[in-house]
Order: sequence, then structure tokens, then C-alpha cells
Amino acid sequence: MKKFKQINRQRKNRAFRVSNAVKRNSTRPRLCVFRSNANVYAQIIDDNQGKTLASASTRDKSVRTEITNGGNCAAAEKIGELLAKKALEAGIKQVAFDRHGFKYHGRIKALAEAARKVGLDIGAAGQQKDPAKETKSKKADTSGKKPKASKDDKIAAKANAGKSASKKK
Repeated sequence: MKKFKQINRQRKNRAFRVSNAVKRNSTRPRLCVFRSNANVYAQIIDDNQGKTLASASTRDKSVRTEITNGGNCAAAEKIGELLAKKALEAGIKQVAFDRHGFKYHGRIKALAEAARKVGLDIGAAGQQKDPAKETKSKKADTSGKKPKASKDDKIAAKANAGKSASKKK
């Protein structure tokens, strides 16, 4: 039970971080997603006005007739398509995706990709690495400091010196 509490606490912290970053850095309405074991819920929220502009879930009667199980990827795709259609009818073309702490795979990914197919712009599918940051980390450090030797290098140095290498790694 302790492990599940820890996992839930981590998800809530991640949700807080992700939601606040989306609210802080975006002027677009927010597409907020929640998933339970049995259902998937999604809504588009305008944080400036504090209003929900469009919503869809697997608990809606119109959707319930089309799907048998509300907690799988097929149901999430239906919700993504339905929500995107509602948003486009309301004149919303761009939204910021708030995955609410859930990892971007499975049902969350299915919902996002289905919304993209219909024509809703929710941003890039994945985080692209910045080439400028990669080159900075790959450059040699010219500060004049001697680089630290790794554990394997230390063990090899002891072996070469005739001393017995420690068995701990």
C-alpha cells in the first residue's frame, strides 16, 4: 500500500508542475485530460475567464452507445475526435495540452493523436532536443580542472600498480 501512495503522490506533484507550466507559459485554452481505470475525461478550459469551453467523456450517453469499455485506447480515440470536433465548432483551433501528470503514452497519447487527426492544433507530438544545448555539453571543459576518474579507472590503476583490486563495484 505504501508504494501506491508514493506513486499517487508523485503523480499529483507531476500534475501540479505540468498544469502550472501550461497555465504560465501559454495564452491558448488548455486541453485538460483525466483518466481513471474505467473512463477518460477531457475538457478545454479558458483559464483567463475560468470557463469550460468544450468537454467530452466516456460517460456521455452519446458516446456510451458506441463503446463497450470506457477505459481503453479505442475509447480515448473516440473522446479525442469528439472533443476536437466540438472545439472546432466553437472556433477553437489551438490548445495547450495538459496531460495532468499522466505519462504521454497509452490512452493519453491516443486521445492527443486523435484530436490532431481531426485538425486541432495541440503542439508538437514530442519534445525536440535543442542542438545548441547538446553542443555545449559535448564541448571539452576548458576551465583547467582535472576531470574526475571513474570507479573503473581507479580499479584498473590499482591493478596496474600491483595491488589487489577491490571486489566491490
